[in-house]
Amino acid sequence: MYKVNTYHQDEGAVDLPTCMYKLANVHRSAADVQGAGECPALQNLESRQTEILKRLYELKSVVDGLSKTVLTPDADLDVAEINHACLLPTIHTAANLESVLGKSSGVLRDIVINASPSEVPLSLLVLHGLLCEQYKVLSTVHVHSSAQNVPSKLWNCLGEGNHCHSRRESQLGFTLVWKDVHKPQMKFSIQSMCSIEGEGNVARFLFALLGRRYDAVTSTRIDNWVDVAIFQLKKGSSKEKAAVLRSLNSALCKNPWVVGVDLTLADVVLYCALRQAEIDGFPANVQRWVKSCENLACFNLALKLLK
Repeated sequence: MYKVNTYHQDEGAVDLPTCMYKLANVHRSAADVQGAGECPALQNLESRQTEILKRLYELKSVVDGLSKTVLTPDADLDVAEINHACLLPTIHTAANLESVLGKSSGVLRDIVINASPSEVPLSLLVLHGLLCEQYKVLSTVHVHSSAQNVPSKLWNCLGEGNHCHSRRESQLGFTLVWKDVHKPQMKFSIQSMCSIEGEGNVARFLFALLGRRYDAVTSTRIDNWVDVAIFQLKKGSSKEKAAVLRSLNSALCKNPWVVGVDLTLADVVLYCALRQAEIDGFPANVQRWVKSCENLACFNLALKLLK
């Protein structure tokens, strides 16, 4: 119909698009991953980990080598062997009070104990008897104004034979004051020592004055039984008391005393707590042990108060 001039230059074929629009590639190629692995921070972390593992392996090899060269004959001991070792008599009694407390300055060492007449600490009376067997003890009993209606038998709870020593002849003073207190309190040195509270803690101190020494295992077992007597047998529920009786009967199956072959603090505190717990009927081993305790002279004062 008519002709027009061309409006574009013929420079070759035109590349037609194969997609509507293009986006940046979100996938990383293998080359990119390899480049990322060469990050200095990651390389330092890997090298530190490798070094730590290497040192751990070296230490393990050193320990393995030492275990083959060092002899440890006690490493394979079981509980039975330890308990058997504790049956051996390991008690050593001091010859005098100075070997336990040091040299005296010439002043009588006086123990003052405050206790409530409504809850008599029988174990402290038994320990008083043990102290009298070893030392010359000046024993006195007082009643504080806060304590009302104190029974007459508590006035002589420390016995009559301990007043024969004069203060100059005595090695130790033992003063018991019946007072309205929540739990037993003891003062030994008023200037340099705070008060000791609780029947179990006071009993531990008094028993230590006897100068008896035990190994670590025996001492731990004694302390455990003292805590059991105070917190479970004396203050626990009926179920706790029954469990303690079973454990005590089992401990006395092969031993004449609770811990080993000699009387210890555990026997004193357990016996007194057992008698004050008002339990009806004891197992056979416990009955035998109770009779053995009552045959000792140091338990006489406690027996008189129980009757």
